[in-house]
Amino acid sequence: MRIHISDLQVGDRLTRDTFNSIGLNILSADTKVDEFDILKLNKHQIEYVDIEERLRPGHEAQTETAVTAELSKQEESFHTAIGGIKDLFESAVRTGKLSDTVVEQYYTPLISNVREEKDVVNLLLCLDSRDDYTYQHSVQVGLISYFISTWLGKSEEEAKQIGKAGYLHDIGKCRISFDILQKPGKLTNEEYAEMQKHTVYGYEIIRNSIADELSALVALQHHERLNGKGYPLGKTGEAIHPAAKIVAVADVYSAMINNRSYQSKRDLLYVLKELHKMSFGELDPQAVHVFIANMIPNFIGKKATLSNGQSGTIVMTFPNDYFRPLIQIDDAEDTFIDLTQRTDLEIQSITV
Repeated sequence: MRIHISDLQVGDRLTRDTFNSIGLNILSADTKVDEFDILKLNKHQIEYVDIEERLRPGHEAQTETAVTAELSKQEESFHTAIGGIKDLFESAVRTGKLSDTVVEQYYTPLISNVREEKDVVNLLLCLDSRDDYTYQHSVQVGLISYFISTWLGKSEEEAKQIGKAGYLHDIGKCRISFDILQKPGKLTNEEYAEMQKHTVYGYEIIRNSIADELSALVALQHHERLNGKGYPLGKTGEAIHPAAKIVAVADVYSAMINNRSYQSKRDLLYVLKELHKMSFGELDPQAVHVFIANMIPNFIGKKATLSNGQSGTIVMTFPNDYFRPLIQIDDAEDTFIDLTQRTDLEIQSITV
C-alpha cells in the first residue's frame, strides 16, 4: 500500500525501490525500515513510499515462519540441483549422453523457487554448500544466467532456456581428468590445452543426446571473448552467440566468488569491479552492466570496511559510480563518508 512518509513506521517493509528527485536509489525494495531510514527519506524529501500491508498483532511470528520456509525451499531445490548435476556428470561419463527429462527434473524446480527473489546477493551466499566446486558452480551459473536474462528483458521462457544452458555449460568437464580439475597450482601448457577441450566435449555430449542447440552452443562458446582471445575457436564480437555472452558473465562471476583449489574466495565488490573492467573488450558490456546495476542496490544496508580501518553501513549507491557508495560510519550516526568525494579511500571488504 502507498502511504505518506509521515505515516511510515519502524518495521514497515518497502515493496518498491525508492528514488529521490534526481534518480538516486535511496532505499531498496524489501527494506525493513528503521529510524535512520525514515530520517534519510525525509532528508531526500521523499513524500510517498510503497509498503507491505501491516500485520495484525500476533501475525509477526507467522511471517518469520513463512520466510524461513521459503528459504528452506530454495535451499532444498539448490541442493537437489547440485545432486542433479552430479547425476548428469556420471551419466555422461557412463553413456556419453544426457536425459533432457532428468535435466528438467532438477533444473525447473530450482528456477521456480528463486524467480521472485530480489536480493540475489544474499541468495547466492545463502545457497552455498560444501559440494565439489564444479557441481556448485554449475548450479550458480544456471541461476545467475537466468537472472541476467530477465534483467535484460528476455521473456520468461527464453530466460529459463539460457539458465538451463548455464546449468549445463561445464558438462564437458566430465571427460577431463580429476587431477587436472583439482590441481592446486598452475596448469602446464599441456594440461591447460586439455582443460580447454571441455567446451568441445560439452558441445558433443549435448548435441548427441538432448538435441538442445542453444545449450550446445553455450557449452562450446562460454569461454570465447569479444576480443578473440578466448577459446576454443577464438571467435570475436557478433560471432559469439548472445546466450553464450550472458553465461560467460555468470561463469566468471561464480568462479571468482568461490574458493577453488588454486584460488581464494574474493570479495563481492572486488569481483564486480573486475567484471566491469572485463566489459571493455572481453565480456559483453550490456550483460555486465545490467548485472552490476541489479547487484549493487543489494549492498545497501550491508557492512563495509574501508581502507583507513573505519567500518560502516552502505546507505546509498550512485548510478554514476556504482563502486563508491555513501557510508554511515559505525558508532557515529551523524558521520557519513561519500566515497565519490573521498577518492583517497577504498572499500576493502563487504560483509553480507
